[in-house]
Amino acid sequence: MVRRKSSVQLRVLTKMTPVCPFVKAARPDDASSRKPIENQNKQQTGHESKVKQESGDSASVSPKCPFGYDSQTFKLGPFSCMICQALLFQCSKCLPCSHVYCKACISRFRDCPLCGADIEKTEADTNLQDVVDRFIDGHARIKRSQVDTDQKEVAGEKKTVIYEDVSLERGAFLVQQAMRAFRANNIESAKSRLSLCAEDIREQIERMGNTSELCSQLGAVLGMLGDCCRALGDAGSAVTYFEESVNFLEKVSTDDLEIKHTLSVSLNKIGDLKYYDGDLQAARSYYSQGLNVRRNAVKHHSTVPSQILDVAISLAKVADVDKNLGNEDVAIDGFEEGIKLLEGLKLNSEEVGLEQRRLSVLEFFNSQVPKKQHD
Repeated sequence: MVRRKSSVQLRVLTKMTPVCPFVKAARPDDASSRKPIENQNKQQTGHESKVKQESGDSASVSPKCPFGYDSQTFKLGPFSCMICQALLFQCSKCLPCSHVYCKACISRFRDCPLCGADIEKTEADTNLQDVVDRFIDGHARIKRSQVDTDQKEVAGEKKTVIYEDVSLERGAFLVQQAMRAFRANNIESAKSRLSLCAEDIREQIERMGNTSELCSQLGAVLGMLGDCCRALGDAGSAVTYFEESVNFLEKVSTDDLEIKHTLSVSLNKIGDLKYYDGDLQAARSYYSQGLNVRRNAVKHHSTVPSQILDVAISLAKVADVDKNLGNEDVAIDGFEEGIKLLEGLKLNSEEVGLEQRRLSVLEFFNSQVPKKQHD
């Protein structure tokens, strides 16, 4: 009989805030490393703006959305759902008040959230949804006409329109909208935006090859798609996305901590799904791979607290499976190694988030090891 309670507890302890793969940022739980990066980004942005102004080169000015949507600010515009605060998805109009929301969002209400009117029924607003979809299709792109230079243009002839990405703005924008929808439990909306983002990156990979930047971006987005499928109860598709995420992230030969963390998280999530499916041997295999990734990261960054905590969490996952497989001695060794790591981890007073996680994981470890052995 598979014991699942401890693994459920561990999954709650290891829940992480996602980081946009299109923005170089510190881990969200590592306050000590965030401030220098933020200050550096502000200085760099100010310097770039000054250079652009002095050069007067209009071609170097970043494109701006006429509706004010971008990935750097929190914007609610004419195409936003006031419930999930993401772009409208499957627009549904409330009757009789005519306010429009995402179908999944408004289905949870009996009264209109904006005006308070009773909702007699809802109907699809396909016209508005078409406008939103066209806006998303062209956001942060340059619209060009495809012209064969060997042929003369025929007056009045309809030109084929193609789109060319101009920056990382589009990817960051789509991920931002997806994360808003996901947090509001509008999973289908999040999945739709992330699918568009993945499609964009795949097209760039076809043109430019498997560059480290593109592989890391696609790996992160595929992991988010796996989260969406898992939230929808589609474990099979979730595993497929996580495995593809691992495949692309393993192509990135870098010491970037965020990439290594994302790779290990995808491996652990496959392990979680195998665990709940009752395939403990497969779960252990994936957990062990995640542990190896994190051990290698610690070798090069032994003073980074979040990396040490990651190793401890992976030790807990592997040991938990060993315990359920009946390998008690091996499991206890893993738990005790994790306890030593966490008890030796020294944190600054401002690293409150990490300290809370350290104490929570340490409590889990202590609950799994007989007291007399730990003493």
